[in-house]
Amino acid sequence: MPDKVRYEKSARVATITLDNPGARNAFDHDMARRLKRLWDEIKTDPEVVCIIVTGAGEEAFCTGWDIRSTAAGESQALAKKKRQEAPYGRITALQNRCWKPVVTAVNGVCNGGGFHFLADSDLVIASDTATFLDTHVKVGTVAGLEPAGLARRIPLESVLRLALLGGAERMSAAEALRIGLVGEGLPQSELLPRARELAAKIAEHSPTALARTKQAIWQSLDHGLEKGLDAAYAHIEAHAEHPDQLEGPRAFFEKRPAQWAPYSE
Repeated sequence: MPDKVRYEKSARVATITLDNPGARNAFDHDMARRLKRLWDEIKTDPEVVCIIVTGAGEEAFCTGWDIRSTAAGESQALAKKKRQEAPYGRITALQNRCWKPVVTAVNGVCNGGGFHFLADSDLVIASDTATFLDTHVKVGTVAGLEPAGLARRIPLESVLRLALLGGAERMSAAEALRIGLVGEGLPQSELLPRARELAAKIAEHSPTALARTKQAIWQSLDHGLEKGLDAAYAHIEAHAEHPDQLEGPRAFFEKRPAQWAPYSE
């Protein structure tokens, strides 16, 4: 049976590719378990500094939870699980508390549960043919988790438009760029090369500084400003004794590439 989640590593960058063509890259239980195992592996792998997440092909990025499973009678059982135990509760880096930077490359349709990957990503780029919709309410389910995540990064009206229209209208890549859902719109042929370029630039930097920076920023969103600043400053204090704190300035003044220490949680 072919692996529906492909994983590759090269030059400090890992690539996760959702590859379930029979369901337009929707994820099922096996894929969800595989993603959780991958994020656990990535967290402790010193060879990985940055991660790219994308979908296989040019038609779909991810169309959410495989509706064939829901139609088979799993919807009620899923709804009764605790959020962290649900199969869609551990599919992203952020859900797994993996603080290594993530670049998401949206290569086609993003629907429903596919928004988990966008809401939790650090950088998002998309092909200019990508489209975005949420069909939860169309099939009688609640659009709850994905909109809650999206509301932290795009206007509330845009979140509600996606959730309440139920896919009756699709958001274009141009509109996604305008509201900040994605940071760049590119021709399909340039999408993965640009994702690799961004990931490679990120991976040049101190792995520990990157992880602590990401953690400080995301966790600050869980607080008001003052508490958020205090939480962010705790990561600055923790980094003060790290060898990269001295190595960076020394490498800069000595005009040489920095020799960063491996990151460990």
